[in-house]
Amino acid sequence: MGDAPLEGLKVVEVRSDPRGNVDLALLRELIEEHGPRLVGLMLTNPNTLGLYDEHVEEVLRLVHEAGGLVYGDGANFNAILGIAKPGEMGFDVMHYNLHKTFSTPHGGGGPGSGAVGVAAHLVDYLPGPIVVRDAGEMYRWHMPPRSIGRVKAFWGNFGILVRAYTYIRMHGAEGLREVSENAVLNANYLQARLRGTYPIPHGDRTCMHEFVAQGILKDAPGIRTMDIAKRLMDFGMHPPTVYFPLIVPEALMIEPTETESKETLDAFADAMIQIAEEAREQPELLKTAPHTAPMRRLDEVRAAKELQLCYAPACS
Repeated sequence: MGDAPLEGLKVVEVRSDPRGNVDLALLRELIEEHGPRLVGLMLTNPNTLGLYDEHVEEVLRLVHEAGGLVYGDGANFNAILGIAKPGEMGFDVMHYNLHKTFSTPHGGGGPGSGAVGVAAHLVDYLPGPIVVRDAGEMYRWHMPPRSIGRVKAFWGNFGILVRAYTYIRMHGAEGLREVSENAVLNANYLQARLRGTYPIPHGDRTCMHEFVAQGILKDAPGIRTMDIAKRLMDFGMHPPTVYFPLIVPEALMIEPTETESKETLDAFADAMIQIAEEAREQPELLKTAPHTAPMRRLDEVRAAKELQLCYAPACS
């Protein structure tokens, strides 16, 4: 999406409806407004709210009938492994975040990898060369007839690809489905435990692999999401993603993995509930957190504005 303006295209946001799905009424209005100029839609499903779009087939149908393509963001593929196939839903292109779903490192800017798959009608346009298999189990290089050729970083993060492939082969089809089932179960368990303590938009729906709560507490008006996240560090826990997605005020995006046990899930939930109690009774405890980390709370706004790009203490 970030490259769309470079191609002379205009990016238009399609908001969510009250249930957290793509707003179908707005989508129809935009399609009618832009008509044949519509190039396509990028859709994350399950979305960043942790919800499976209830109208995904209708969304794809509307875009396709208008002559557009649908690009799938596979960031949350770990919720549907072995359960749903984006290609059968009608997605034309999709990238798979190997660094989220298939065990490879995710942090510090990489090394991530997003393998891209396309539907049959777009194979001829893939960057090349690609590897194809002939009869007799022989492999060879092949340049798709309408390819633009090689793109930057042609080989990609090869070690990451090998690791992800190994993970897939070791689990097999049944194991990969179990990954998703456990991830979804863990997220719904935490959502149920924290419901009533923290506001959870769309908390009446079954979530997928994650859910979004809000760091907004009754009787603790001065406490914000960042205070809760910093206090959580004192319990020896890495805070969840904060202030994202942007459409949820004071967002806490909680995404337990499939490998978490009930004991660790309960420990997290207990800590979050205790923090909510402290927010009302001892708000300064949260405001000055973390207390056990090697460094206390940093001035993150100043750090962003006054960058120090070398390690030396005297660096200016």
